[in-house]
Amino acid sequence: TDIVEKEMYTFEDRNGDSLSLRPEGTASCVRAGLEHGLFYNQIQRLWYQGPMFRHERPQKGRYRQFHQIGIECFGMSGAEIEVEIILMSYRLWKKLGLESELSLEINSLGTSEERASYKEVLVEYFQQHAEQLDDDSSRRLQTNPLRILDSKNPAMQTLIENAPRLADSLGDESSAHFKQLQGYLTDAGVNFTHNPRLVRGLDYYSHTVFEWTTSSLGAQGTVCAGGRYDGLINQLGGKQTPAVGLAMGVERLVLLLEQHEWSAEKPLAYIVYQGDVAKAKAIQLAENLRDQLPQAGFVLHCGEGSLKSQFKKADKTGAKLALILGEQEIEENKVGVKFLRERKEQQFIPREELDEFLINNG
Repeated sequence: TDIVEKEMYTFEDRNGDSLSLRPEGTASCVRAGLEHGLFYNQIQRLWYQGPMFRHERPQKGRYRQFHQIGIECFGMSGAEIEVEIILMSYRLWKKLGLESELSLEINSLGTSEERASYKEVLVEYFQQHAEQLDDDSSRRLQTNPLRILDSKNPAMQTLIENAPRLADSLGDESSAHFKQLQGYLTDAGVNFTHNPRLVRGLDYYSHTVFEWTTSSLGAQGTVCAGGRYDGLINQLGGKQTPAVGLAMGVERLVLLLEQHEWSAEKPLAYIVYQGDVAKAKAIQLAENLRDQLPQAGFVLHCGEGSLKSQFKKADKTGAKLALILGEQEIEENKVGVKFLRERKEQQFIPREELDEFLINNG
């Protein structure tokens, strides 16, 4: 693949050992699972996050060191696990308010035998039009002809559009699997496009591949991608095991969020206090409220400062309320409540009524 041939950071250490920095997380996750015996006759759902490295030309959304969050599932061969991880990512987009910004593209690469048959047809087609291939595609014709379909060269788009379709080389079982996937997505209310040119950049994929893309980041539009790789564990020395996963690029996701002025959920209340006794009580109050109202956010002021300065910090967090503890509040077993976003008078709520008050004013 291009990643292995052109983008890997490989070097010798002081002992003469050849080392490579990981360009993606799936192979590393599989090796770790093999080393610790996680896959033999077992169903596993794993996740990881961390830095990856590729020797690429740096540009917006594409860096030589970047970060990925990945999900890998082992031991399940049906389309339902593919749909589950796609829906997991879709749920995240909705949570972040990005569902209208990201589009799902899917394709089926079939089995290795079906791809081998298709490659022969594809090579024959491109050889007949060799004079129209750019340098990258001419090289790929000998190494990985499927990657020609992923070319972004405008001069080659008509040639690629008229190329034979992989779907025509799929057998009945692969076609049925892909049809089932599409049915599950439709039933779940997820819009998708069948992109017959979607092949992904790594050779270990089989059957289902997918990408979540956006038009808001220019050429680096893929934010999350994945697919099935049933043969990879066997290639790395383990027993044949069905597997599927995805990875999302953290930097690209952050860029997309920044464009849409996304901000984290704001806390319900910021807890302020005056005096050492009140400070100790405020710590207890914060923990009690977090236990009783786990869906609400509570920020405890840490450090010194006058109430005025604490209120300023409370306002900067975006909290709706400031909860106040001082000598009088402690003595009367009450909590002062200052409304930070509304023109309401400050109130003093008995501690035993505070939870209900916060629920009603959350």
